[in-house]
Amino acid sequence: MNGPNLNLIGTRSPEIYGSTSLEELNASCRSWAADVGATIETYQSNHEGDLIDKLHSSRDADGVVINPGAFTHYSYAIRDAIEAIGIPTVEIHISNVRDREPWRRISVVSDVCVATVFGRGIIGYRDAIRHLVARAAWPVETIRYGPDPDNVGDLRLPRGPGPHPVAVLLHGGFWRDTAARDLLDSAAVDLTRRGWATWNVEFARIGGGGGWRATTKDVAAAIGSLADFAEGHDLDIDRVVAVGHGSGGHLALQAATRTGEIPISAVAALAPIGDLEAAHRAGIGSDAVDAFVLRTPEQSPERYAAASPIRNLPIGVPLLVVHGDEDDRVPAAISRSFAGRAADEGDTVIYHELEGVGHDELIDPATHAWAQVVEEIDRLR
Repeated sequence: MNGPNLNLIGTRSPEIYGSTSLEELNASCRSWAADVGATIETYQSNHEGDLIDKLHSSRDADGVVINPGAFTHYSYAIRDAIEAIGIPTVEIHISNVRDREPWRRISVVSDVCVATVFGRGIIGYRDAIRHLVARAAWPVETIRYGPDPDNVGDLRLPRGPGPHPVAVLLHGGFWRDTAARDLLDSAAVDLTRRGWATWNVEFARIGGGGGWRATTKDVAAAIGSLADFAEGHDLDIDRVVAVGHGSGGHLALQAATRTGEIPISAVAALAPIGDLEAAHRAGIGSDAVDAFVLRTPEQSPERYAAASPIRNLPIGVPLLVVHGDEDDRVPAAISRSFAGRAADEGDTVIYHELEGVGHDELIDPATHAWAQVVEEIDRLR
């Protein structure tokens, strides 16, 4: 569902909303839904009452993706309609609303939605559809591990008796708040089907109070919180594997170097940013590394040294590092160098560089790359 003025996308402020028309967006949504075995109905209106009526008539749907447009910021009537129909609803915005006018940062609907996706362009609609399909595919319990809004995680439990090994999932997105844990939903479902309890966690990110210290502190707290609910959910906290993708791979490697109540028994780092100084030189993620560390290497070499996995070797646990040789976001050379240095420093390392594979294929269960990745992860349990 799309709200007011979204019939004009493609021509309205294309520098903000892109050049894709609403007709093209609807066609893409139907294709993305078909890819994950779902069917969708598309709807757009510039009128609040029509959107409310459409929500009321959607009670039999498995989920709703809604971009309320400007109604996001003040329509409590739409908020109440979402709450009243009682089905999972994802709020979506094409632009990064947190990086625009202050009034656009206000949402009166987000607290009744199961997720909010913003700042990803029209691909966000695909991600919202996939999130709803993943929620329907396997039961999920969202658990708070700390006081901040981002201190939450999604726990999925396998069928059958435990205790279950735990895969802690750490998403990528260059540590920015336009990325969120929904990016690993499909991987979480597949791992849970294979007998893993999955703890897919959120954490502070750049743009929402995150940065090197705050983000790694949240990740440590999320892992430590497993002790609070392990017994009630039959978790084996002696078998906890950190699985991270992209910048999440960096966080997984860093988490394994920290001693805590819940030690990491192994790391699966998928296209990880294992060397922050090399990533800075490559300018990956539009200088995301400097934004994460809050300094350049020249300004604070000691901060880069403390925050970079390659400078904190050996990690001390078995490492699985997988990278695609066609990754255009994180160069495979960074992982190649990291894995070699880790082995030289005494770590047990398995390194795979997959031919013809890009960045996101490593976390997409529909790809051959994921089949290779998950086979190796299963060996870490």
